[in-house]
Amino acid sequence: MSNKRWLILAMLFAITTINYADRATISIAGPEIKKELGLSAVQMGFVFSAFAWSYVLAQLPGGWLLDRFGSKITYFFSIFLWSLFTLFTGAAGFFTGAAAVAALFTLRLLVGAAEAPSFPGNSRIASAWFPSHERGLAAAVFNSAQYFATVLFAPIMGWLVHTLGWHSVFYVMGAIGIAMAFVWLKVIYGPKQHPSINAAELDYIQQGGALVDLEGGARTVAPKQVDTLACIKELLSNRMLVGVYIGQYCITTLTYFFLTWFPVYLVQERHMTILKAGFVASLPAIAGFLGGLTGGWMSDRLTKRGYSLSVSRKVPIVLGMLMSTSMIACNYIDTDALVVAVMSLAFFGKGIGALGWAVVSDTSPKEAGGLSGALFNTFGNTAGITTPIVIGYIVDATGSFAGALLYVGANAALAIACYLLVVGDIRRVTLSKSLRT
Repeated sequence: MSNKRWLILAMLFAITTINYADRATISIAGPEIKKELGLSAVQMGFVFSAFAWSYVLAQLPGGWLLDRFGSKITYFFSIFLWSLFTLFTGAAGFFTGAAAVAALFTLRLLVGAAEAPSFPGNSRIASAWFPSHERGLAAAVFNSAQYFATVLFAPIMGWLVHTLGWHSVFYVMGAIGIAMAFVWLKVIYGPKQHPSINAAELDYIQQGGALVDLEGGARTVAPKQVDTLACIKELLSNRMLVGVYIGQYCITTLTYFFLTWFPVYLVQERHMTILKAGFVASLPAIAGFLGGLTGGWMSDRLTKRGYSLSVSRKVPIVLGMLMSTSMIACNYIDTDALVVAVMSLAFFGKGIGALGWAVVSDTSPKEAGGLSGALFNTFGNTAGITTPIVIGYIVDATGSFAGALLYVGANAALAIACYLLVVGDIRRVTLSKSLRT
């Protein structure tokens, strides 16, 4: 068997690593930007949140583009544009005062809008290439790239800020992303269009439930097949999906704490240098990466043993979120090493529980995979707007991160409640009201 699906997954992992590294550039550069521009905690919260405002607003248009033009070409333009805008962000340092803040905010808005199709695209490609019993691991692998991005790039970006200034981070990461956009074009194909796949692999993934016709060329689904607004309404009327969406909001709160305020927490609350914080931030990220792979492996293992999708997806999510609540204990710990250990446990748990994209691949209607993934990501990344701002106000009002850690831990507990009390059975949605004849 040719096993080309694993090459496709490796590409998704690599691109998602770049994706999250570009999201994290602002947090690594944040302490120096805050110092150089004299920003308050609340102002930094708004700068940190800028990415998520446009990212959320562009989700549904991004999902429509994926369903309309396919993942390969839509995702290519996404990668190229977000990398270009990341590169331009370095030039914000040529401005001063309010103009610099406005330039930073605007460019982060543009990065967010450009990245919108990325995760729905990942989900569509995983649905097309992977049978159900491998989809948990596939989703866990590309999702765990968010931690690997920090493992690989946080020390590098910390060194760049320390040695060459904060502007250099954006120039370097932008250039890497632009190069990777063209690699993407050479690697990504739909299963039936891949030049090197053999019949054995195609039959294997198709028999296992892969939607091999999903990525079938430039136009994968005729726009007349689904009434977009009616489809959104139908998806939002499904209790299972609403529970998954709200759960993802809560889980993503943990992600955005880590992507935005965590390095500032280490510098401000734990009095580390930015260079040390860059390296220390990679330790919980390693734990999160390992947790992500563990959660995917655990979920697929349960599926292969005959457990239902509901059991095999929910068990890792609930266990992982229970571990994540442990970060609240950092409010009562003085030793830096122990704080890092507890944060590592919390993010290991977050990695285990980050199976939302596997659930999306399992549940999305085949006629609207991009739209369904976009709606899921809209809910999830609304946390990217609220989390940085809420934490900014908490820190500004109290002068401490204690309330912030309590807020993030409470969201992990709420995610557990969503999956146990709201979601119910996990199964693929069949559209009935929004299909056009």
